[in-house]
Amino acid sequence: MENMGKRKVDIVVLSDVHLGTYGCHAEELLKYLKSIQPGRLILNGDIIDIWNFSKRYWPQSHMKVVKRIVSLMAKGVKVTYITGNHDEMLRKFVGLKVGKMTIKNKTVLKLDNGKKAWIFHGDVFDVTMQYSKWLAKLGGHGYDLLILINRFINYVSVGLGRGKISLSKKIKDSVKSAVKFINDFEKTAADIGISNGYDYVVCGHIHQPEIKQIDNDKGSITYMNSGDWIENLTALEYNDGEWSIFKYNEADYPKEEEVSDPDQDELFKMMLAEFSLTVKK
Repeated sequence: MENMGKRKVDIVVLSDVHLGTYGCHAEELLKYLKSIQPGRLILNGDIIDIWNFSKRYWPQSHMKVVKRIVSLMAKGVKVTYITGNHDEMLRKFVGLKVGKMTIKNKTVLKLDNGKKAWIFHGDVFDVTMQYSKWLAKLGGHGYDLLILINRFINYVSVGLGRGKISLSKKIKDSVKSAVKFINDFEKTAADIGISNGYDYVVCGHIHQPEIKQIDNDKGSITYMNSGDWIENLTALEYNDGEWSIFKYNEADYPKEEEVSDPDQDELFKMMLAEFSLTVKK
């Protein structure tokens, strides 16, 4: 049976997968999705990177991630697709239901422990997104280039017997403005969550996995961020009334053989390109 050996998880939150870009770790994500049996799946923005999508780059592994999500839906898993900035074109379709999937800008989950979790991508807090969208897109392309350079460096580093490094993480940790942005982002999300009486606030966007309590003079809230599948390879999991951060570890997963289906891949690329053109109008 397909479900034998799969780990049951009540809720899984994924964000910032960026399918369609060179930095996406789709093979690792696919292994993770195959290893779990979620009761509910929340896709919290930037799953398919429509900003940077190109018909020239859509590997088999990226296609398999989409197939896996569709397969989960076919098995009755409720999927909520929350829009982000890299897939903002989907905001024209908010409220649309496709099988077990619903497209939303945000959602509030009432958990089995009676608490409420407010979930949204988080780009609404990004000033560059609100006032200089072209600059944000330029930054997105620069980020993709940095990830490509990082992959090459890690290939060489691993070949020399050294560990992997994250250039973007080093930049984030060393640049004061980046650290301040992350802190301000987390505080803003927490403050609004507290003012609305939520117990949890769940975001993506900043590629910074986190679970922590944030307090202000009006109360406290648990702030959470699901991270990404570019650098951190993380997800948020809710099970038995508790939240935790899942961190992908290659050693926990066997290597799988790639089985190509070029005709189906080409058809999907054509469909996605046509959809991208439609939502851009």
